[in-house]
Amino acid sequence: MTDPSNLNDIIQRILNGHQTDADVEVLRQWFNKGGIQDIQVGKNIVNIGQGQGIHIGDRTYQGLDTQAIREVASAVIQGSNTAEIQEIVRSILKGEFQNLEQRENPQSSSRKTILVVASSPTNEARLRLDKEVREIEEGLRRSQHREKFILQQRGAVRPDDLRRAMLDFNPQIVHFSGHGSGEDGLVLENDLGEAQLVSTEALANLFKRFATRGLECVVLNACYSKIQAEVIAQHIDYVVGMNSNIGDDAAIKFAVGFYDELAAGYSYEDAYHGGCDAIALQGIPEEHTPVFKNLKKKSN
Repeated sequence: MTDPSNLNDIIQRILNGHQTDADVEVLRQWFNKGGIQDIQVGKNIVNIGQGQGIHIGDRTYQGLDTQAIREVASAVIQGSNTAEIQEIVRSILKGEFQNLEQRENPQSSSRKTILVVASSPTNEARLRLDKEVREIEEGLRRSQHREKFILQQRGAVRPDDLRRAMLDFNPQIVHFSGHGSGEDGLVLENDLGEAQLVSTEALANLFKRFATRGLECVVLNACYSKIQAEVIAQHIDYVVGMNSNIGDDAAIKFAVGFYDELAAGYSYEDAYHGGCDAIALQGIPEEHTPVFKNLKKKSN
């Protein structure tokens, strides 16, 4: 049975116009099992009937959001595809949001999904990736704007795992933690847990396709990843890479500072500077290792 928190995540993506085919399929299976009235999900009652509000778990939707959800439910059951559902939501919410682009603006207040993908092959130097993820999660949890972010993570990532995670979560931010190999690419894992290089071109092509699906920012927290950052930045607005080797402590501090700043409501560029400051304030002489690429400014 689908968990209400997962349903809310899906509904939020739909209302923001960022839903995936996988989201639509989950809803279709859910609606077909229980219709669109009161449905028991675990200990929670899910109601999307004709009342004034829609209650899913501990969350209540009001106003035009309820109309959009009801129309989406009907369309999903009738077999509408992702593009058709997106158009339904746009047409309903257009009257409430005079500037619909605000929902799609990279720096808007809509909820953002951060996908953290980590790789530390058994035949490479071991990295403290669990600590990095834990620090990011803690920073988001304590922030004033924690409700604006969803953190998803995948470890021991193989090439197919990366591709599928992108499809599953359709993130606005991708954060890679692991090894880089300069011109040879980034280091993921194979089926044996050993290093498998993924070329810069392959990564850029993957992220390029997701740029039209809402991907705004890519953070490559890996050694010598500036090369990948420069190519990816031809397609993604905001990209961070490393211009040389970066130690574990510096990589972790950069991640902490970056997401602390972002979760405080500041821009991606501010977040980059916050990450560099976090390195410098610890007395680690690597604050100039991260580089920031901004497609819109064509800077750096």
